[in-house]
Amino acid sequence: MNKNTTVSLGQRWLNGIERAGNKLPHPALLFIILSVAVVVLSAVVSSLGVSATHPASGEHLYSRSLLSDEGLRWIIHNAVANFMGFAPVGSVIVAIMGIAVAEHSGLLAYVLKAATRRAPPRLLSAVIVFCGVISSIGFDSGYVVLIPLAALVFRAAGRSPLAGIAAAFAGVSGGYSANLMLGPVDAILAGISTESLRLVAPDARILVSANYYFIAVSTVFITVVGAWVTEKIVEPRLQAPADTDSSVLPSTDNSPAEGRAVRAVTLFSLVYFALLLGLVLPENGLLRNPDPAGLAALPLLKGIVVFIALYAAIAGMIFGRMTGQFRGSADGLAAMEKGMSTLSAYLVLMFFAAQFVNYFAWSGLGALAAVNGANALSALELSHTTLIVGFVLTSAMINLLIGSASAKWTLMAPIFIPMFYLLGVSPEAAQMAYRIGDSSTNIITPLMPYFGVVVAFMKSHDNEAGMGTLLAMMLPYSICFLLGWSLLLAAWLGAGLPLGPG
Repeated sequence: MNKNTTVSLGQRWLNGIERAGNKLPHPALLFIILSVAVVVLSAVVSSLGVSATHPASGEHLYSRSLLSDEGLRWIIHNAVANFMGFAPVGSVIVAIMGIAVAEHSGLLAYVLKAATRRAPPRLLSAVIVFCGVISSIGFDSGYVVLIPLAALVFRAAGRSPLAGIAAAFAGVSGGYSANLMLGPVDAILAGISTESLRLVAPDARILVSANYYFIAVSTVFITVVGAWVTEKIVEPRLQAPADTDSSVLPSTDNSPAEGRAVRAVTLFSLVYFALLLGLVLPENGLLRNPDPAGLAALPLLKGIVVFIALYAAIAGMIFGRMTGQFRGSADGLAAMEKGMSTLSAYLVLMFFAAQFVNYFAWSGLGALAAVNGANALSALELSHTTLIVGFVLTSAMINLLIGSASAKWTLMAPIFIPMFYLLGVSPEAAQMAYRIGDSSTNIITPLMPYFGVVVAFMKSHDNEAGMGTLLAMMLPYSICFLLGWSLLLAAWLGAGLPLGPG
């Protein structure tokens, strides 16, 4: 952190958050403590008989005690399954194996050098945030690919790698409900909204593109606000690296071998992406969605991390062999092993994080909090604009308790979609309000599965960084996104603009 002689009140506040947060135990130990707390809380809530009714199915929801015979057996029997089935674990391992080949071959360094040399310094933050927003189309690829790459890009430009991590995380997770393309999330949420609306309008349907106009404009909003927060609030608090890009990247003068290798990688890239298109575009394509009403590229996007890792590994091998960095396939495998060796601390953290998240889900505490919180808001008599903004804030708060966007919407949509519809508020507006609240606080909740991943990425550049550092970096993004995005939605609806086609 920079030691400025004059520090604003806001910076002192963030510094205090960072100091307090970094006094927390080691992240792995913290998840152990939180897991124990969930076990105890589940027993207390269960004994009190706290319950709720699922708005769609009418199912009686209650807390299950993890201290009961059933709960203790579940903890023992599912410890390994919780870890092995935890989404961030497999995705990160697969991605790292491929990226490690590209890194140790010198290809990644070459690309970073070229990108930082040509990209205008004033636009670097905006480019990273924008790439983060767009990466959400590929499910987890932004978390496991872009965030660590952004740290290296910022470092190569002589800027704090932690600022690069923050900018990428803000774009990937904070901007999850903004994009220039429709993706799986749009299809999933629209389907849930349609089923909820049919409780009061049996023939109604919410289109997958229902929010497209607004999320496209939101891409610009998130990019501009995210870049401004990075450069004006977050980065001034961080210490720039002592070394420059020349100490970590190849020299500016490209050798003839590098030139030939780059041309070969470029040709491979064109062929590779043409093959992927060939698997999706034809009606009988191997990776085309058989459902004509769904997203055509959905099967491809579900496996995007595998395709990214495969691309990075092959491109790295081509570059390494042509530049002499690799002598054979054994060098590529050695690069994978080196990449995997850096994940030991990450895997320990993920084991305990997986237990915590799954304890919270199995106990039913998250579902109870979501339903009871939604019921409390629905009982208030508010104007349409106040109701929408209040729903944004409610979604943001509930997101701190339940990480899955589809799981929360499955619980909340059957309450709010029919209620808003009967009050004259469009279901599309309710859906968009939910998406804003959900995205804005993704970056400050440890329940978000990739929160621990980002902490691990930070520690690879600053061993003293911890959860407090990440919270202090991301809180300004969360506040600015939440307030600015809510005002944008209120103004949009106030002007009578359609949120999407149809």
